[in-house]
Amino acid sequence: MQQALIQSLLAIALTCLPAGDGTNKDFASCLPADTNLDEVVSAPQAKLTNGKSAKQVTVKDKLISLKARCRKGKLVAGNGREIRFYRLIGCWGNPPDDYEEQLKRQSEELQRLKKKYTVVEIPCALDPRQIM
Repeated sequence: MQQALIQSLLAIALTCLPAGDGTNKDFASCLPADTNLDEVVSAPQAKLTNGKSAKQVTVKDKLISLKARCRKGKLVAGNGREIRFYRLIGCWGNPPDDYEEQLKRQSEELQRLKKKYTVVEIPCALDPRQIM
């Protein structure tokens, strides 16, 4: 009888816990469809003093550092601004004729977005030597 009561109380308590790991770091439901938490947003080239490479930063790491929260289906940084992801261009083997214009447009668009949103820039590609 007492064991059944304990099991019932435990079941009730478990249904009251928040989804995810309980720390509100379960961002997947608010991410754009073309973005995932394991994507690398930066991979520092610098070596640490112990000779190891600096840790690469993923989308999830960046969201945690921004103190992001999922509110009404949108990611919001700790400062209250909505978070937007921006995929950078410019990884051309052979750049197109108008590459300078494209990069200029990208820069202007980023400046405009940063006035209203917290922008997380996703590089078009990383040097494979950086991701080790």
